[in-house]
Amino acid sequence: MSKQQKLAAWFVLILIVMTICRIEANDPGKAMLAALAASGPHSSLGDQAQVFDRFIGTWDCDYTFYGSNGKVSHSSGELLFGWVLDGRAIQDIWISYPKDGSSERSIGTSLRFFDTKSKMWRVIFVAPASDAVINVQGRMEGDRIILNGNDLDRAPIRWSFNDINADSFVWRGEKSHDNGKTWVLEEEHHMKRRASK
Repeated sequence: MSKQQKLAAWFVLILIVMTICRIEANDPGKAMLAALAASGPHSSLGDQAQVFDRFIGTWDCDYTFYGSNGKVSHSSGELLFGWVLDGRAIQDIWISYPKDGSSERSIGTSLRFFDTKSKMWRVIFVAPASDAVINVQGRMEGDRIILNGNDLDRAPIRWSFNDINADSFVWRGEKSHDNGKTWVLEEEHHMKRRASK
């Protein structure tokens, strides 16, 4: 390929990329997502950024739910973490793939940010299909992240990130029916980091 042909090929490639960018910029939904995303944590977070920054990326999930009747159910899915809002918050998306006989996935999202007044991470979880909004807050405790709040029925809940490694962690959801004296495990999800392509 001659130098002129290489330059022409580069020129065509640049035009294609510019066209795609223009199309995406004119799509209001994509413009909103582009404005939401951040390339990393805001410098004001300092060391606190490391609490959740290690989860940035995509995780393959093995979800396990424990029913009050003793029934155990499993599903697979994925969990995506990314910095948003100029790097002042992290958003994650929890997806459970459709089960047999269903065409719809289960999906929810959390927004996590460090509250400088309380010195705690605050998390707001939203699952529109379940009409659920749950608030929890917490911090690192030893080598775990512990988040406390109340479930939809106002019972105390404890969400935790456990056994945290570079390529895996375990998320647990517990609930108390005696105001925090004892805890019942309701969910335990094993996460494996998806390799970059």
